[in-house]
Amino acid sequence: MRTGKLTALEVTRAVKARKVGMLNDGGGLYLKGGSSWIYRYALNGRKRDLGLGPALDIGLADARGRAAEARRLRLDGKDPIEARRASRAALAPATTFAQAAEAYMEAHRAGWRSEKHRRQWESSLASFVYPAIGSMAVGAIGVTDVLRVLKPIWQEKPETGSRVRNRIELVLDAAKARGLRSGENPAAWRGHLDKLLPRRSKMGAVQHFAALDYHEIAGFMTELRQQQGPAPRALEFAILTATRSGEAMGATWDEIDLDAKAWTIPAERTKARKEHRVPLSDPALAVLSEMATIRMSDFVFPGQRGQLSHRMLQLALTRIRSDVTVHGFRSSFRDWAGNETHASRELCEQALGHVVGNSTEQAYRRSDALEQRRMLMAAWAAHCEHQGGAVVPLRRAR
Repeated sequence: MRTGKLTALEVTRAVKARKVGMLNDGGGLYLKGGSSWIYRYALNGRKRDLGLGPALDIGLADARGRAAEARRLRLDGKDPIEARRASRAALAPATTFAQAAEAYMEAHRAGWRSEKHRRQWESSLASFVYPAIGSMAVGAIGVTDVLRVLKPIWQEKPETGSRVRNRIELVLDAAKARGLRSGENPAAWRGHLDKLLPRRSKMGAVQHFAALDYHEIAGFMTELRQQQGPAPRALEFAILTATRSGEAMGATWDEIDLDAKAWTIPAERTKARKEHRVPLSDPALAVLSEMATIRMSDFVFPGQRGQLSHRMLQLALTRIRSDVTVHGFRSSFRDWAGNETHASRELCEQALGHVVGNSTEQAYRRSDALEQRRMLMAAWAAHCEHQGGAVVPLRRAR
């Protein structure tokens, strides 16, 4: 490998002229744009550039020495970029996992769907992760440390264990990007933990949200309507619209179009991150009419501190039934629609705000079938009013 192709005079002229392009000195050393030195090499078939410093401060001889050191690392089977990160991490004050996690949450706060998502992150880390590895240097955490967190909850709480593992992996990936650690991620599933922990599919069936049999909905709704206040009305509204509890509790008056009898949930408030239009049946409109008489904020269902809390919604439910969940009413609706109507699967899934089909199908299917879903939701409301029972003949969505 020939080196030493450049002369000091050529470098000086290139720096003064800020010469565009790359000047090759050989052995992977380049002067880039007349401004900086780089060492270029290939790793796993991919080109990588290691910055060696500005040409104004680093002379040709010094740059060659730095490139030679990088070549020695490559001969030893090491990645020069990773070696530099590890060196800097060793010199810097050790960042703990807890500090790295807090930095990750702060950086991603704006992109999360809700404040509830942030609280779930904080709660799971504080409960399961920090006691075991929170005070450890983030660069020192290995597979054994991750297993120390996961083993106590992996089989007893598989859903929680899976989420905790994913959150540890994300924090460690971010720490690596910041140069706080190097090497493979010990919380990664493939190639690491899949060899040491049983798959969730091998640990029994997934526990779904407890749902009320749809044949019992009418009686439940009768009892629910005897309760007063925003929380019972929010639960009633969520059931009638088959929406998620967070979507119903966060509903604002500017999302409601009473003339069109529709409620438009903006993309940032939906799980699918897509705008979802919900047709409003007469009973759902009656709930809105009742809430309009006590309107005190932009929220349709106000709470003591602005938005209604999940705790209040759960309280309204447990006054009647303690063996079912708020989210389970969406399953009640889906079972009813599948068993008691001729509505297509696609129409039922659209009513739940689910994304239907792959990306190609979505690109060609522009309509949200609002009017067909209006018929379906009117039939569901009738069932909730104890007027249902017969099979509802709905046209299949094209």
